[in-house]
Order: sequence, then structure tokens, then C-alpha cells
Amino acid sequence: MHFVSGRYDRTLELRYREIDALERERYNDYVSKAPKGHILQSYEWGEVKATTGWEPIRLVVEDSGEIVAALSILKRRLPGLSYCIFYAPRGPVGDIRNRELMRFLFESTREVARKHKGIFLKIDPDVPVENERFKEFLLSLGFRSARSDEGFEGVQPRFVFRMDIHPSIKELFDNLAGKTRYNLRLAEKRGVVLRVATKADLPVFYEVLLETAKRDRFLVRNYSYFETMWDRLVEKGLGRIFLADYQGKVIAGTLALIFGDKVWYLYGASSNEYRNVMPNYLLQWAMISWAKENGCTLYDFRGVPGNLTEDNPLYGLYRFKKGFGGVYTEFVGEYDLVYNGFFYWLWNWGVPLYQSLVHGLINFKKRLKGQKVEPRPAGSEV
Repeated sequence: MHFVSGRYDRTLELRYREIDALERERYNDYVSKAPKGHILQSYEWGEVKATTGWEPIRLVVEDSGEIVAALSILKRRLPGLSYCIFYAPRGPVGDIRNRELMRFLFESTREVARKHKGIFLKIDPDVPVENERFKEFLLSLGFRSARSDEGFEGVQPRFVFRMDIHPSIKELFDNLAGKTRYNLRLAEKRGVVLRVATKADLPVFYEVLLETAKRDRFLVRNYSYFETMWDRLVEKGLGRIFLADYQGKVIAGTLALIFGDKVWYLYGASSNEYRNVMPNYLLQWAMISWAKENGCTLYDFRGVPGNLTEDNPLYGLYRFKKGFGGVYTEFVGEYDLVYNGFFYWLWNWGVPLYQSLVHGLINFKKRLKGQKVEPRPAGSEV
């Protein structure tokens, strides 16, 4: 289905359409190089999420046959209903300063939502909070700000640390905080050895991740999810797992994703043993070095807490990432474009209330039986 936007800009002949796997490379080539390109908008990320109940829809906007904007939408059907929700993580991709282009892109999603019975579209753009002009533009299109209590104050982290890695590796090292440089050297001195994981190492990485989750009280997805990420991302050169060995044992590991000229630190795991040999510092530096080796210009540490007081349990995470010299960045947050007001209300109030009641009932029954009560999900789960 094509929709021509003559009414928006007479100099453009815009068309939108959904694409499939036959255009994977063309789509990824555009997204990886485009303004606001992001790994969560890649074709492969949609394939990963397809194993968790989402259905990916990839839209492209073309002008004279050339892709000029894109949006990878994750669609989830509401239980027992024919309606669904749309979520475009870190979308849109394209020149957000071009209002006619962005207007056309989001008007196109209305057409798609009509076909799929979409209730609303949620976006959490890769746009700093200081960009008041873009926020006002979203509101003018009918978007509404949607605060969330998930993860680091959003489905995706609203607050991150980012590092410009244009400088040389020596300059980046010199810019590290003194304590960070000290801990890097300490890890090397004490014999921590880094290596790149193979798929045979995936089970041990996952075991250390489970150990981390238990210690820090957050939930992680099942092992098959990480197998999918390996097959869809790591095997295709879009990711890498780094492991830290000490005395012949894996004591820490990280998963980083790469797309275009950016690298994202996605997961970190560390054993309860030997934390004093500082493997996490060495792992971070290895990922930054890997990003430099691949010609990247931005390294994203991802989530940090929005409340930066020292009594915040996650303040140590903030201090750790800050030591590498990144810039504390807040994004504009989540915005929803509503297509169906009643079901949108039901989604925001009825579903959370139902989930809370079910979770509370399960834990109540466990308490009566003397069983361990499970925590609610915490941390930033992608």
C-alpha cells in the first residue's frame, strides 16, 4: 500500500511501504548510516524480539526510490483481543529536523495501525532532552508524553553515559579518571586475562549473569533469548561477548553490540568471587578499544540512574561509568501517538492493575507456604 505525500512538500514525492527480508541489507545499510541510526532499529533486532512475542514491521519512506527515513515497529497483540500495540525502540531513523519528512513518516504509521488495529505507537527517540523544538513538534503531531517506571525510568534507559571516541586511544586513556586508570592496571597486574567468547562459552556467561542478577536483585531473560542474540547478532558481526578469566575461571563478562559507527554496552555479568581484581574495568576498556578498532565514533554505556544522590543504590554504577570519561545524557523520554483512546486508557490503567494484582496474589500464596517471594523486574531489560 502506497501513500503519496504531495500535500506536505511539493518538492518531494514520498512513499512508504513495509519491507521484508529480501531488502534486509538495503534497510540495514540505510539505518546504520542515517541520522539517529540505532541497533534497536536494525532488521536483526526485530528478529530477536520476534522470539519473545513481538511481530516486527519495518517501514521505509522513499523519495524517488531512495530511502530517506525508516521505522522498525514491534507489534504485540493484546491477549484475547484483535487489537495490538506498536513500539519503535529508539525510533525514528532519519533527519528529525525535516518536519515534513517526519510528519509523513508518522502519518504513515496511522495507515499501518489502521490495518493492524493498532491502539498507539510508543517511541523513545535518541534525542537529548534539551531539544525543546523536537518535543514541541511531537506534541503538534498528537504525541503525548508517557512517563514510565520501568528499568532506568523507561522501557529503554532515559539516562545514559556516552563517550565520544573520536580522539586517539591514548587520549581516551589519559582522559580516564585516576581511579579508573589505577583499577585497569591493577586488573592486569593481578593476572586478569581477557578473551573473546565463542558460542561454547555462552552457557558460562549466562551462569555468571544469573549470579549477578541474584546478587543485585533483577530479572534476566531465559537462556534461549541469549542464544537468539548470539545467532542473530553476534554471528553476523553485530555483537561480541568479552570474558575475563582469573586463575582459569570465568569471573566476569560483557555483551556489546555494534552497528554503523556506534557501540552499545548491553549486558554485564560478574561473579561474587574475585571482584577485588577489578575485571569489569578491563572489560569496559576492551569494549571501548574494540569500538575504536572498528572505526566507531560513539560508545554508549547505556543506563544510569536519574536520581544521582549518593544514597541511590545504583549510584556506584553511575560512578563506575563516569570514571571512563563519558557524558551524562538524558533523552526526551517516551512519547505515545494514540490511535484508539479507550483501549489506550485500558492499556495504561487496566493492564498494570491486573498485573500488580496477579503478582501480589502469587507472592501472597508463596508467603503462606513459606516460599521465597520473587522481586518485581528491575534494571534495564531490552
